[in-house]
Amino acid sequence: MATNTVPLLPSSISSSSFTNPSKLKRKPSLSFLPPASHHTSAPLVISPPQTLPTVASLSLYKSSPLIPHPCPPPPHPPHVHFLSFLRLAIRHKNLSLFRAVHALLAKISDNSDHTIDVVVATNHLILGYISFGLLTDAQKVLDGMSEPNVISFSLLISAYANQESTSKHWNCDGGSFSSASLFSRMRQLGIHPNSFSLVALLTDCIRNPNPLLGHQVHALAIKSYLNSSLHVSNALLRMYSKFDGIDIMLSLFDEMSERDTSSWNAVLLGLVEERRYQEAFDQFLEMKRSGISWDHYSLSTLLTAATEGLGVFHGKAIHAGALKSGLELDMVVSTSLLEFYRKYGSVDDMVDLFNKMPAKDITAWNAMLNGFMDHGLIDSALEVFDKMPERDSITFNSLLTGFCKNGEGNQGLDLFVEMFTKRMPISDFSLIGCINAIAIIGDRKQSEQIHGFVVKCGCKLGPRIHSALIDMYVKCGRTENAHKLFEKWSHEEDFNFALNSVLSSYIRAGHPEKTLNHYISCFKEFEPSSFLFMDEFVVATVVGACAALGFEEMGQQMHCLAAKSGMAYADSDPTIANAIVSMYAKCGNLEHARKVFDQMVCHDEVSWNALMYGHLLHGQGDRVLDLWTEMKRLGFKPDTLTLVLVISACRYTTSSSVSTCHEIFLSMKNLYNIEPTDEHYAAMVEVLGFWGYFDEIDKLISNAPFNPGALIWRSLLEICRLKPNPVLAKKAMQNLVALEPEDEATYILASNLYAASSRWYCSERVREEMRSKGMQKIPVSSWLIHNNTVHRFYTRDRTHPQSKDIYSGLDVLILECMKNGYEPDTSFVLHEVEEYQKKHFLFYHSAKLAVMYGILVTAQGNVVRVMKNVRLCGDCHSFMKLLSIYTGREILVRDTNGFHFFRNGMCSCRDSR
Repeated sequence: MATNTVPLLPSSISSSSFTNPSKLKRKPSLSFLPPASHHTSAPLVISPPQTLPTVASLSLYKSSPLIPHPCPPPPHPPHVHFLSFLRLAIRHKNLSLFRAVHALLAKISDNSDHTIDVVVATNHLILGYISFGLLTDAQKVLDGMSEPNVISFSLLISAYANQESTSKHWNCDGGSFSSASLFSRMRQLGIHPNSFSLVALLTDCIRNPNPLLGHQVHALAIKSYLNSSLHVSNALLRMYSKFDGIDIMLSLFDEMSERDTSSWNAVLLGLVEERRYQEAFDQFLEMKRSGISWDHYSLSTLLTAATEGLGVFHGKAIHAGALKSGLELDMVVSTSLLEFYRKYGSVDDMVDLFNKMPAKDITAWNAMLNGFMDHGLIDSALEVFDKMPERDSITFNSLLTGFCKNGEGNQGLDLFVEMFTKRMPISDFSLIGCINAIAIIGDRKQSEQIHGFVVKCGCKLGPRIHSALIDMYVKCGRTENAHKLFEKWSHEEDFNFALNSVLSSYIRAGHPEKTLNHYISCFKEFEPSSFLFMDEFVVATVVGACAALGFEEMGQQMHCLAAKSGMAYADSDPTIANAIVSMYAKCGNLEHARKVFDQMVCHDEVSWNALMYGHLLHGQGDRVLDLWTEMKRLGFKPDTLTLVLVISACRYTTSSSVSTCHEIFLSMKNLYNIEPTDEHYAAMVEVLGFWGYFDEIDKLISNAPFNPGALIWRSLLEICRLKPNPVLAKKAMQNLVALEPEDEATYILASNLYAASSRWYCSERVREEMRSKGMQKIPVSSWLIHNNTVHRFYTRDRTHPQSKDIYSGLDVLILECMKNGYEPDTSFVLHEVEEYQKKHFLFYHSAKLAVMYGILVTAQGNVVRVMKNVRLCGDCHSFMKLLSIYTGREILVRDTNGFHFFRNGMCSCRDSR
């Protein structure tokens, strides 16, 4: 026979009279009253008194002999007043009063003269302790009940399920219990669940992912005929949407005989989380046709879909729906609109919406801060930060991330130091922000310090921090350390982040072929699950390596893989498609580039830039201007790079387009709100110089609103090489050396200019200074792809296995070309040697060796494709034109300025590069 006990109380108010069950065997108590099934009526609710009763006033209800009184007895039994006091204590959050009432209820239960509805009173006690957040005390009360009912269990199951951290707690015996264990105990006692207990258990399944239990609850709901309950069905919809059961969710939704707004919201949220944005919008339209009114959750979910994938049209349509329904100023909807306009709108849109909001929470303030940072308005973001009524860790991390986005590594690092000094919470996001800031600065010593800090503070080296450290080492020039960290990778997730950093390190170091080798080795290692680490960034990096090498065959394979995985033509993210367009353009295949561009579902400014740059590489300025006109007609807004490309295109038009160039340059600020930068001025200098407007160049540079940078002077030097102007060339050289005295490119340029004017002593002195400072010139090389192998050549290089054949064939071709008018131009030899030695240097330039190898290994009729890491020299350019006549072959050479397509003694650049 089971031992009956009273509900357990906290030790602070417990008394020996009810903690010892042996003292309760004569009189009925809270645990000895009839079971819950005998009480069919709900507890009465009485109006509370105007003032809260004190603990002392409760002495009126102590169990004492009744004193005769002429007044009639009260209309309600005493326990109704106690329930009123419990409700008052809960309503006014008075824990002391609540505990006192609990103590008196326990004492009165020992008095046979008072009849108390035990289950109703005990359920009030459970509800009270739950409202005070004292789940352990509520559990003790439940454990003391001899006849709990479904409400008793449902209250506590729901309380555990709604805990944010975890639903696992501990009882006084050291054992653990949870929503699931309580539900199991309820079933063992023979208590049938109701819809509320099932909803609570399903909530627990969602918060603490347990799909197996969720399926079991669904089966139980069907068995107990509770699946027809709207609340249970809605909870099942939410559960299946969380566990990749979207198709099951939709099937269950179709079977529902009754639906409300919550039902539709669950479906909308599930589809959006699965990135099925168009289906979510279609369901929303069906919801409108069904006559179900939407709420702020419906609109905020759809705004998320518009922000992440649907785009401007759908987002503005949802905004219109919010205006019509009067929900635009709802805080949740307004915050979602801020996020939408943060991506697709302007700063003015965000500011206008933010100012209209009647109430602003910290999420809205953070959205404004992020919006300003996204648009590069750091001062405005700092102003928002200063005006915020409250800040949380998300605020500081957003500011730190914003600094990193805008390349302000020093400000980001200072903010992190301030957070640490003020003992603010340092999360993984904070550490990642600091690591990214140091990566921007590129300081090797600081990179060591932050890594040491991560180790010293005992921070777990999670995948995000691990990959951020690898990326930081890469950007700080510590490639070996990055590779060592990568070899220690042991995480199951985010492998793609680390891999992408390592792949990028090879490209930064000028070794794109190592990028491809590393990627292929990983692909083979993880086959057939290779798609697990292939995200858009990894694929874009590998495609970028193919573009850098001019490896079109490998690029085509990556194109096929991206298409097979569904990433190539994604509805929402054109990143990979943009990379593929750029790859084909840089490999010289403009036809394929345009075809991929036309197949893209959506375009952005990067898409147009990639196509424009491809035509610019081929010197097709008129085609770039046509694309610019088309881009404006379709309503796309240009970015800074777009305008650089369009201005540069005016140099390569068939006729002078200086007026067009001026018009675009002067309208940048007024039409597109883009301030001209060094890049725009440099492009203008090249255009004006190419068409002979040197006087205007001087005026342009003098009237610049800022001090001209090295890029402008370097462009002027470049154009003076093609269109000699000694005065401007000298001026450009002096300014360039003054601005970048430590840049190795400046030293090389100075040395070459001295050598070109036969000032050999000055040239050698500059090179000696370079060597003393540890600077090294990047070796000039040319390469081509044959049999999926990169064949790289250097000047006078004899390391290739077929070098004997290459040199023999080249000697024959040089002699034949000399018979047809080729005369070596020794002015391109920048070394003080004898004339015959200069000719020997010219004959075996890397480009000539690579082209000769291409002629040997490619079939007649195929184009010989060669890439070069510096500008093609004038002597090689003249030689290639004659070579195309003598061999009858088409030769394609890509240098740092663009493509040279030699055919029948002519070059596509028209000698303008």
